[in-house]
Amino acid sequence: MRHRSKYLALALAPLALLTACGGSAEGQTGQSGGATADGPSGTLTVYTSEPQAKIDEVIAAYNEVNPNVEVEVFRAGTGELKTRIATEKQTGDIQADVILAADVPTFEGYVAEGDLQELDLENAGELNQDVVDAEGFYVGTRIIPTVIAYNTGLLDAAPESWAELADPAFKGKLAMPNPDVSGAAAFNTAVWLEEEALGGKWLTQLMANEPTVLESNGPVGQAVAGGTVSIGVVVDYVARELAERGSPVALNYPTDGVPYVSQPAGIFTDAGNPAAANDFIDFLISQEGQKLAVEQSYVPVRGDVGVPEGAPELSELKLINPDLEKIAGGQDAAVEKFNSLLD
Repeated sequence: MRHRSKYLALALAPLALLTACGGSAEGQTGQSGGATADGPSGTLTVYTSEPQAKIDEVIAAYNEVNPNVEVEVFRAGTGELKTRIATEKQTGDIQADVILAADVPTFEGYVAEGDLQELDLENAGELNQDVVDAEGFYVGTRIIPTVIAYNTGLLDAAPESWAELADPAFKGKLAMPNPDVSGAAAFNTAVWLEEEALGGKWLTQLMANEPTVLESNGPVGQAVAGGTVSIGVVVDYVARELAERGSPVALNYPTDGVPYVSQPAGIFTDAGNPAAANDFIDFLISQEGQKLAVEQSYVPVRGDVGVPEGAPELSELKLINPDLEKIAGGQDAAVEKFNSLLD
């Protein structure tokens, strides 16, 4: 059973606009385009929560093999994207072809409301099937675990489990991303509440440690690197990239289970250029697209492209694989509980 998603009550925030290859200031998904003998063409509009520099690289690589597609990107946090999409639905059609964002529950909600169309992909069979929607409406594009990052200059012994973070010794020393903004943070909150060894009691104890709640994973990583806090709950690639640039940052994959999002991609039912949209998503999960993901420090969703330097193989991690339908149905309530504990 698909679960209906409740949209977060956020004020519509301005979205950063990247116009690739000389595109116009606004995405025009109704422009002509499709598949020709020379491949897909026309304008493709992508809504994404990807970091700006990374999505720029993805578009550049895609256009090297598909020069006839003009890609326009609206980039924002998942929460802001959901608000924008909800507003567009109220006033007309969704003005994007592709959504590429953090968490499965967001996509489950769109499927339930009829907002996504079935994909027609060539590369889905090569993937870790845990990230492929059984009904074909979305597909994961990278594995993004959440870890415990820490400042090596401030801590001699860093916590190795989620359970340890609730220790009063860490009061005032922790930063976390805002689940109202970060799809991964919202997903993680729901996962933690469903874990028998953690649950509501643990989350209450964690919040009693007065964590600093920042907008997204990037600022959390910067806070750890700069020594504003000792510990950060953050996606792994952020911590690895900071360490590679010389920051005093290391990370632990929690021994009591590692939650992860798969940053799914899907095509809106209102898409004006579904042919290019399918082609773009196929590129993301192709061998070439996944090699780029590895270069960008992401753990890939296929097994023939290696892993980022310093990252473990998936088989080495104790990944948490929850009931995704249950997480989708409970994610909004989980975020509300998180926020209530901040008061």
